[in-house]
Amino acid sequence: MTALKQYQRIEATGLWRPAPDEQRREVVVSIGEATLTISDFNDRALTHWSLAAVERQNAGEYPALYNPDGDAGETLELAESETTMIEAIDRLQEAIRRARPHPGRLRWISVGATAALVLALLTLWMPGALRRHAVSVVPDIKRQEIGETVLTRIERVSGKACTSEETAPVLARLAQRTGVRRIAILPGGIPESLLLPGGIVLLNRALIEDHEDPAVAAGHVLAERARAETLDPLAELLTHAGTGASFRLLTTGSLTPEIVDRYAERVLAQPRSELPDDALLAVFGQAAIPSSPYAYARDITGETVLPLIEADPMAGRKLEPVLPDRDWVLLQAICGN
Repeated sequence: MTALKQYQRIEATGLWRPAPDEQRREVVVSIGEATLTISDFNDRALTHWSLAAVERQNAGEYPALYNPDGDAGETLELAESETTMIEAIDRLQEAIRRARPHPGRLRWISVGATAALVLALLTLWMPGALRRHAVSVVPDIKRQEIGETVLTRIERVSGKACTSEETAPVLARLAQRTGVRRIAILPGGIPESLLLPGGIVLLNRALIEDHEDPAVAAGHVLAERARAETLDPLAELLTHAGTGASFRLLTTGSLTPEIVDRYAERVLAQPRSELPDDALLAVFGQAAIPSSPYAYARDITGETVLPLIEADPMAGRKLEPVLPDRDWVLLQAICGN
């Protein structure tokens, strides 16, 4: 109605017929606030049509023929000369058509919005939710199995993990001391250390052979523990493998060799993430292992690892050896010459 304010109070003459069996009569037509009023020439209203209910029967033809919605028998004819009134009514019809609901259009909009929402859930929320659920429900024994499988793939590059009858119990004691399930010493293939699903920590032989203090190797194990608190190794594997891997693990309890191979290649190639000093110091304090030997092994000058030296949680305290000397000597020879 707002669009038609300029046409309010205009008048035109026309021919009105109240019913199909009655004669047409000449009338005066005027547009009011919300109605089309049809009057005789004595200004006596004969009928009122709701503006919202006026329909034109012969768009583009003349004389223009109108009727109230639902009653095609009552008609109003306006000659082509009544341009202003016809224009006003036609504009009204267009405004009404635009304002009326369009079920088909609304249905398609609704379907499209629903599809977009489902797609957003599938692409944004579902992968993360599926991964988190898989990580939370996979039992420890399955994690260990996955970790052992990844280790087998890594050994193709690094060589078989070093082991001997004498050093097996030493590695078990070092694992217990540092709070992990298993430690494996590799002859190469990894820069320093790596934590696999199932609590398996891999150490490069250099961390054992090149340092006199077992706290260095223990420190690298603790650093991997701190990383795992930030990102679970199984979650890291599933993140890189994609949603299909999470779904497969939940439904079959296994991962394909291709998934494991890609993960092994990735973790060997990418550098280990840096950790905040406070996170490292916290795990060293929990394990009652000094952080200074680990810090100096990373930077012999101590400049880049100063917080780990100055805030060593075991500084000035009586320390229990990480390993007895005999055990450490045995471990340093684990990979032979």
